[in-house]
Amino acid sequence: MLDKMLFLATQGSEMDVMSMFGMFAAVLAFLQVFMWIAIILSIILYVYTSLALYTIGKKLNYSNPWLAWIPVANIAMILQLGDFHWALVFLILIPFLGWLAIVVLCFIAFWKICVKRNYPGWLSLIGLGSLIPFFGLLFGIAYLIILGLIAWKDK
Repeated sequence: MLDKMLFLATQGSEMDVMSMFGMFAAVLAFLQVFMWIAIILSIILYVYTSLALYTIGKKLNYSNPWLAWIPVANIAMILQLGDFHWALVFLILIPFLGWLAIVVLCFIAFWKICVKRNYPGWLSLIGLGSLIPFFGLLFGIAYLIILGLIAWKDK
């Protein structure tokens, strides 16, 4: 795009150059608005999930529920609530296979957390649906709703 603008600057009319710079400015403005929306949405999701994990930790009498607010420590907290050792979180340092192992362990741990809160364990598998193309957003929203139910609704 920059090469087209430079070509127009040397060969084209002044009107063509101005319209190209105007389009470029409009695209940059759109990207900036999109970036700010993504940042705000990320902060809202972080606060929601941390608050839900904190509440689950308190209701399950976890000794350090404040770990829900620390990015990698919250994974250790989920593993401990699911009766795994916290040191398994270091699998995150092993590319690909370690990451896959952490994901599998978190699903198993969340299954156990659901059972401890008297919910069916299969609810933890709703998060797997977010991997399905075109339906990922719906499953992601459903997973957030289930996380909230497990945290704030006693069964």
